[in-house]
Amino acid sequence: MKLSLGFSPCPNDTFIFDALVNNKIPSPGFEFEIYMEDVETLNKWAIAGKLDITKLSYHAYAHCNERYLILNSGSALGRNCGPLVISKHKKLNKEPKDWLVAIPGELTTAHFLFSMFYPGVTKKKFMVFSDIETAVLKQDVDAGVIIHENRFTFQDKGLHQICDLGYSWEHHSACPIPLGGIAINRSLPIEVATKINEFIKKSIEYAYGHKTENSEYVLNHSQEMSESIIYKHIQTYVNNYSLDLGIEGQGAIEMFFKKASELNIIKPLTYNIFLHKY
Repeated sequence: MKLSLGFSPCPNDTFIFDALVNNKIPSPGFEFEIYMEDVETLNKWAIAGKLDITKLSYHAYAHCNERYLILNSGSALGRNCGPLVISKHKKLNKEPKDWLVAIPGELTTAHFLFSMFYPGVTKKKFMVFSDIETAVLKQDVDAGVIIHENRFTFQDKGLHQICDLGYSWEHHSACPIPLGGIAINRSLPIEVATKINEFIKKSIEYAYGHKTENSEYVLNHSQEMSESIIYKHIQTYVNNYSLDLGIEGQGAIEMFFKKASELNIIKPLTYNIFLHKY
C-alpha cells in the first residue's frame, strides 16, 4: 500500500521519521510518498485532506477533526517548550492592543496560545516562522511569536523575551503544552492506522538507539543550524510523549481543545480524537 506522508524539515520531525522513510526499520507492505513542507503548509493541506498521514499543529487539527485521527506516536508535546513572545526592546512602550505582532501561521498552536493570553491584540502579521526574528529586528513589527529553533537563537541576536506562552499555558492548565502531532486519514482501515502508529514508534526508538547514524539525514535538512542547536531542538521537542502520548498526553490535548472551545477560538470537536484512547 502506498501512502502519502507529510512532515516538516525541522530536526524533531526528521529525527522521528528518518528510520521509517529511509528503510532502516521494516514496514512490510507499505510504501511512503514523502512531502516535506513547513508546518503551516501542512496545516492547510490537512484541512483540505490532501495527505494520508501528516504532521500538523493541534490548533489546525480542530479544523479537520472530521478527516483525521491523532496517532499516539510522533507528537511534539511537553513542558518548557512553548512559543515565546519576543521584541527588540525589553519593554514595549505601547499597550498590547496597539501592537503589530508577527505570528508563525494562522493555524499554529502558537497563534492559539497568543490569542488566549493576548485577546486584545488584533493586528497580526502571519509569516513563515524563520522570518520572524528578522522582522522583529528590523522593527517591521512590535513583537513576534517564535517557535522551533528560534527559541535557542533570539537572545544571541539581541532580542528580548516578553512572555513565555508555554509557561503561561502550563501555569493556567497544569498540563504539558500540545504543539503538534501526527494525524492519519479516517478513510484508512483501523488496522492500517494501527500499523502506521507502530512504525512511527519503532522509528523513534531506532533514532534514539542510533543517534550518529541518523544525524546525516537530520543535518541535510537543517543546513542553517549548528549541530548544537539541532540537538537542543531534538531534546526539547522529542520525548516520552513522542513515543506514546499515554493518559497524561491525551488529557493535555483534550484540555487544549476544551479551553480553545470555551474561548470561542475553535468550535467544539464533534468526532473522537485519538486512534486509541487510554
